[in-house]
Amino acid sequence: MLHVRVIAPPSVSTRVRQLLADDDAVTHVIVFPGAARSPQGDVLEFDVVREGASHILDGLRELGVDRDGAIVIDRVDTALSAAADRAARRTPGLGVDAVVWDEIEHQTGEEAALSASFLTFMGVAMVIAAVGVLLDQPILIVGSMVVGPEFGPLAALCVGLVQHKYALVRRSAVALAVGFPVGMVVTVVAVWALTAAGLVDKSMLLAERPLTDFIWRPDALSWVIGFLGGVAGILSLTSAKAGTLVGVLISVTTVPAAANAAVALAYGVGPEAYGSAVQLVINVAAIILAGVLTLLVQQVAWKRRPRTTC
Repeated sequence: MLHVRVIAPPSVSTRVRQLLADDDAVTHVIVFPGAARSPQGDVLEFDVVREGASHILDGLRELGVDRDGAIVIDRVDTALSAAADRAARRTPGLGVDAVVWDEIEHQTGEEAALSASFLTFMGVAMVIAAVGVLLDQPILIVGSMVVGPEFGPLAALCVGLVQHKYALVRRSAVALAVGFPVGMVVTVVAVWALTAAGLVDKSMLLAERPLTDFIWRPDALSWVIGFLGGVAGILSLTSAKAGTLVGVLISVTTVPAAANAAVALAYGVGPEAYGSAVQLVINVAAIILAGVLTLLVQQVAWKRRPRTTC
């Protein structure tokens, strides 16, 4: 369930109230006439079950509330209410399967920004992965996957493509196009520094590494795992199941592949750098394809879902 606070300009306030009154998915409606000062208007608060949220939000946007007033959305983790239970029963579909497009666009849009934090996380994740491949330690590889911030822009790219939000697509592409090279440069410098300090050396890269050599030896399963990770990642975002996303991050090898390529470049080992680059491209392509297809299926399914009104 979502809690929504709306500032409705006087010119559309009556129509907003009617919109809420006519939809079975809406409950707990509170109205404060003339309470808003900036922007001016009536304040309305209500709860809406996730499976009916997109319809209501689309209606509010059609009335220009987002332009002339405001729409603020919060998640409701717990609602002890018979009225809320009735709203859920009367609205077709399940909340866990619902796609609230405005929520997803906002969430992924924030994660697609090319910020100092994004670049820092990318660099830190790749250095952790670099140490992991040199020591042949899977636990460090897993840690780098969790720290890596790259799934945010990848998910935003998928949402932008499906929703035709090309500004979001550009922002996501820029974050990825800058983030990976910056992270790799940081990793190359870190490897040189660690080598100069006598903590690592080229022989560690050339040695047998049975626990982590999958990172630079892509095969058909690399595509399969990347594709399944993309499906699971998008589902975790659309269903608001953040816990599932952690498992997704651990399943894809984008950051480790880029880090391994950087280590190989630092030591001049061309074949391993090439193999790691191929692994990176496979994973990124599989995630984007899976994400777009998953969102398209969800979009079609929810468009065909019957709507009920009071």
